[in-house]
Amino acid sequence: MKKIAAFLALVVSLSNFSVSAQSGVIKGNVVDEQQTPVGAATVSLVYAKDSSLVKTTLANAQGNFQLDSLVDAQYKILLTGSGSQRWYSPILSVSATNSSINLKSVVLPKAVLSLTGVTVTGRKSLIEQKIDRTVVNVDAAISNAGTTALEVLEKSPGISIDKEGNISLKGKSGVLVLIDGRPSQLGSADLANLLRSMPSSGMDQIEIMTNPPAKYDAAGNAGIINIKTKKNKQLGYNGSVTVGFGKGVYYRHNEGVVFNYRKNKLNLFFNGSHNYNKRDEQLSIQRNFLNPATKEVLYSFDQRGRMSNSRVSYNAKAGFDYSFNPKTSVGLAASGFSSPNTFANFTTTNKHVGNILEEGTRSTAANKEQFKNGSLNLNFRRVLDTTGREITADLDYLTYKGNGAMKLVSDYFSAAGLKKGRSDTLVGSLPQLITIYSGKVDYVHPLKNKRRFEAGIKTSIVATDNNALYDTATNGGLQRDQSRSNHFLYEENINAAYVNLSMPLGEKWNGQFGLRAENTTAKGTQRTTREVFNRSYTQLFPTTFLQYSMNAKNNFGINYGRRINRPNYESLNPFIEFLDRYTFQQGNPDLKPQFSHNMELSHTYNNILTTTLNYTKTTDIIQQVIEQNEEKSETFVRQANIANQRQYGISVNAGVPLNKWWTSNMYVNVFNNRFEGVVDGTKVNIGGTTAMLNGSQQFKLGKTTSAEVSGWFRSASIEGVMKIGSMGMIALGFSQQVFKNTGTFRFAFRDVLNIQKVHGESKYGTIDAVFQNKQDTRVASVGFTYRFSKGKMAGVTKRRAGSANEEQNRVGGGNNN
Repeated sequence: MKKIAAFLALVVSLSNFSVSAQSGVIKGNVVDEQQTPVGAATVSLVYAKDSSLVKTTLANAQGNFQLDSLVDAQYKILLTGSGSQRWYSPILSVSATNSSINLKSVVLPKAVLSLTGVTVTGRKSLIEQKIDRTVVNVDAAISNAGTTALEVLEKSPGISIDKEGNISLKGKSGVLVLIDGRPSQLGSADLANLLRSMPSSGMDQIEIMTNPPAKYDAAGNAGIINIKTKKNKQLGYNGSVTVGFGKGVYYRHNEGVVFNYRKNKLNLFFNGSHNYNKRDEQLSIQRNFLNPATKEVLYSFDQRGRMSNSRVSYNAKAGFDYSFNPKTSVGLAASGFSSPNTFANFTTTNKHVGNILEEGTRSTAANKEQFKNGSLNLNFRRVLDTTGREITADLDYLTYKGNGAMKLVSDYFSAAGLKKGRSDTLVGSLPQLITIYSGKVDYVHPLKNKRRFEAGIKTSIVATDNNALYDTATNGGLQRDQSRSNHFLYEENINAAYVNLSMPLGEKWNGQFGLRAENTTAKGTQRTTREVFNRSYTQLFPTTFLQYSMNAKNNFGINYGRRINRPNYESLNPFIEFLDRYTFQQGNPDLKPQFSHNMELSHTYNNILTTTLNYTKTTDIIQQVIEQNEEKSETFVRQANIANQRQYGISVNAGVPLNKWWTSNMYVNVFNNRFEGVVDGTKVNIGGTTAMLNGSQQFKLGKTTSAEVSGWFRSASIEGVMKIGSMGMIALGFSQQVFKNTGTFRFAFRDVLNIQKVHGESKYGTIDAVFQNKQDTRVASVGFTYRFSKGKMAGVTKRRAGSANEEQNRVGGGNNN
């Protein structure tokens, strides 16, 4: 870990040294045909020689932009704005005698542009810092070749993935994950499984929003992560084909295709992928069972497990958009996935009293699961007048179906290694069905003086049916185990409405103010025990954004938002899921939602260096806790509203071209978490400071050849009642363009030093546990992508998000592996 930290610190120092040595500047102003400033126009700087991308920025509200810290070279500027024609500058030469270039006012007319002339052949910037979000361009990182969506997220700024696949953002749990603006509708376990089965080759961008505006669902304590898949807006046809192969402990491979055809008023699209991934995992747990009164060790368990997980996934999405006229359009999209999964675990558990081995257990678990999803989205858009007033609507239907089967066989041995009694066999059938209906309507009304009013309503209905059936082997047959079986039904209805107003507040100030109201009614029924719970609550969620443009180089922002994180459906279900005879996971129907207040203060310098201070206060935080039954020697994990959390932190994000062939991207985040509450009757007050570093160094070795060194490091951290040790990873990548830049060959070597290991402890009350976990992360991969197209670029309407925003993230069930 020290080597990783030293490596990243060296890169930071090199970045700082190089920035100070660059002084060239290009600035200008962007307006439309009516001489109105084009705020948020995208400004791309490319080298004149080969059109490879140097950096990008956004024009401010007055249409001004500035690109500085430039080395001596010849450049071109590409300007793009929503609904506007692209504009290219003539060659701009930056040198010691011509270090400052002013383009003054550039007019962007509305038009359709044929794909001729200059094109940007280089990769996009890896990290783009925009006004309200951070954008990660997936293909810009060579080391993403052959990886999964979960592994790409793990490398993204501020994002952490724990050993169970749970996602946190800037040290805060409760993240709403969207795919193309629509929630995945999965709980933590199944969301992790979906992201493990999604190849990175089908991903375009990752948008990270730590404090989204009122238009978005209030769900997600830490913010929103939106995964955007690849699409194209060309007239005619276009697409790509990707194949990949990797080797860790086991082999893995993936294949994918993206296709789009647009002609006149009709656009057809399709993408599909297949992924096979087999992984190895080792888990060790040392547990002391304590006397509740004296806290003396009664006995201890030393548990060692070896697991393999084979996953096959099929993903597909198809649909069309049709424009009746320039003002009215409809769209229909259908998507689904199927993911068969087999999981095998062999565990050895030795029980010690003092230093003396008393007995041992050998457990073998074999799980099979088939998880399927189907979804349908119907959307409508109508432009009401020439001022930009418009109304949009979405209807969504989603269904998830899971069929799980497990068999756990345990054999018991004396200290001398002699078998004791007959084998203990537990057989489980775990079917689940989840159905979601959702609809929303949004209205946009531009006002005078660059003001903009937005409003919308949304409703969603969710029904889940989980029936966990466990049988134990008795006298040569199977008998229903009523103590472990459970049939759980859950129904939920959320109705929401929001208003949002954005406006300039003077020459240099801009503001955005929103308010969202959400009413939730829920009913849970345990058919096995005939227990029923009902909940109903209404909450308001205000958001405020203020921006101050001091000058072309310095921009300040402050934002505040209140958010909610509801328990996912999996966590509410009280059924039991076994790892072995002594270790299992159990749901908690008594979970309440957690609420948070988030505030951020940010400063952006020259669009290359962004510094953010944040403060968050969360009540009734939902976290995993460990509980024990000393009489049965059982340890189980469940979600609970354990405490209140306070966090404050600082993050720095920098993307700097050091010279023509070297670009550095660095992200550093330091935060302090403090948890205070009561866990299983024990008062807990745990806190600590964590540092996260994420870096990527990209090298252009030739016109068509690139290389990359990337890595991340996280110091010791606090996750609820668990203390997690430091960890990190370093990856290498190589990319070669072939076939006149229509094909790309990539090689990636992830976790080169094989040091991505998780270790931690949980000690409070009678809990005294230490664990070590090593997954199959050292992987060498090769990938090839071939792109084809025939047509021209058109100014078309962006495919919108659906209405099922938060619900899709909360679907539960499946293996938590």
